[in-house]
Amino acid sequence: MKKIFPLLILMFFCQTSIFSQTDETYEKLSTFVDVMEIINTNYVSETKPKNLVINAIKGMAGTLDPFSQYMEEKAYKEVQTEADGSYGGVGLRIMTKNSNLIVVSPLPGTPAYKAGILPEDRIIKINDKSSVGMSTDRAVSIMRGKVGKKVKLTICRGKDAKEVEFTLVREKIKIETVKSTIFDKNIAYIRLTEFNSQSAADIRNELLNYKSQNIKALILDLRNNPGGLLESALEIVSMFVSERRLVLTTKGKIEETKTEYFTNGGGLFFDLPVVILINRGSASASEIVSGVMQDFKRALIVGSNTFGKGSMQTIFPLSDGTALRLTTAKYYLPSGRPIERSNEKTAKNGITPDIDVNVTREEEIKLYAHGDMLFEKDKELKNEVEDKALNKALEIIKTNKIMEEIETSKVSSGLKKRR
Repeated sequence: MKKIFPLLILMFFCQTSIFSQTDETYEKLSTFVDVMEIINTNYVSETKPKNLVINAIKGMAGTLDPFSQYMEEKAYKEVQTEADGSYGGVGLRIMTKNSNLIVVSPLPGTPAYKAGILPEDRIIKINDKSSVGMSTDRAVSIMRGKVGKKVKLTICRGKDAKEVEFTLVREKIKIETVKSTIFDKNIAYIRLTEFNSQSAADIRNELLNYKSQNIKALILDLRNNPGGLLESALEIVSMFVSERRLVLTTKGKIEETKTEYFTNGGGLFFDLPVVILINRGSASASEIVSGVMQDFKRALIVGSNTFGKGSMQTIFPLSDGTALRLTTAKYYLPSGRPIERSNEKTAKNGITPDIDVNVTREEEIKLYAHGDMLFEKDKELKNEVEDKALNKALEIIKTNKIMEEIETSKVSSGLKKRR
């Protein structure tokens, strides 16, 4: 019986066309079967061939990039639950890199956000157990659970690899994507925390509500926004562009992934000056919006370099209730530049702001802790911590220098030359 199971695996693989391309593939499949046979026969503890195969599939997907993964049935259901927009947890978006769990961003207003967990923090322990080598779906399943129960995270932060412990209490995470306020009676400020099916409509409604106040400019805050629906990003860009223009190109291995996306034309707010705030926690759809608006010279980009996730993942449901999330294409902006991070040391590509605003880790923590004060009536955030990027945006708007800053920006000038 021990020999039959590996043989069946080999027969299954051999029936698939992709595995019949080279003799080398057959040779490695034979090695795989040999290894399984040796483990089943000689390993000191009892093994389950099914688990060995599952782990082999996870390992295969995990070597591709940080965003591709094999999801077992429970993890796949978690993804579907999250799509409903409400769950019990701590509010973290995470990914894996070099066998480590990395924070992409915390969701504003959640336990992780309030505690001061930051983008690019490395989670080394969950409930005092090492998370090295742990999959994102396993980590998410541990962090989610009954509301009111505690989750302990050990974070490794900064160049000195300082360890910081956080004890978080799970809350019902209801994703509220849009919040807004007015500065100086005529500057609209909208913070978008995630791109979902309602995001574009919510932003449109907020701006229409402010129209009676004769707003002179918009500050769109995409800091720590990990992304979401591509369609939502395209709808938002279309609101600020008058003509039909190429927004984005996706390119992958198969023909179906090669797609061009265009604005709708006739944008409702095509003449409204816009400043977009970004930082290292801005990823995916946030990078599309800020990058496209930068290419079009339609917005001034202020803050720090973004995360650099310029790829599209497709979920392939499998017959046994599991699924494969696979990177199938990369995004390219109108200028032809990619978004995908190409150098881990320099964090390039991503989106480089027109005006770089340096914010220390300590300042970021304080901004996180007091972020929602912006939406309170007194707005006394300055008494707690200075929001340098927001203040810079307000300064530029008040002096009517948005277009001047765009034209003199080295980033925007470079884009113009490339086109």
